[in-house]
Amino acid sequence: QMQLVESGGGFVQAGGSLRLSCAASGRTFSIYAMGWFRQAPGKDREFVAYITPSGDSTYADSVKGRFTISRDNAKNTVYLQMNSLKPEDTAVYCCAAGVRLPYTRVDKYDHWGQGTQVTVSS
Repeated sequence: QMQLVESGGGFVQAGGSLRLSCAASGRTFSIYAMGWFRQAPGKDREFVAYITPSGDSTYADSVKGRFTISRDNAKNTVYLQMNSLKPEDTAVYCCAAGVRLPYTRVDKYDHWGQGTQVTVSS
């Protein structure tokens, strides 16, 4: 069973930056697509970004141009660099690992981390 542990969340002012990390256990990290999802109070969990095993990335329209997803297979880690943060980015951010398309869907992922809180003040 793969385990995922997020870190790097915290409090930041609007316009600021934050870098989230997701460390994975297991021997097959490099064959998984890795995704970031977020859930704000009273809202459904929504897709943020994913990166394929080959390094191709896709972003939700709401974060395009501001967030960057990357991975380091040697460290079994995926990152989410968040710049120009807005109050509406406030949410619990979770990373996930999956092998089934489409990678934008919550129900296509097999493993999930516990989440890390990101709070952006205005």
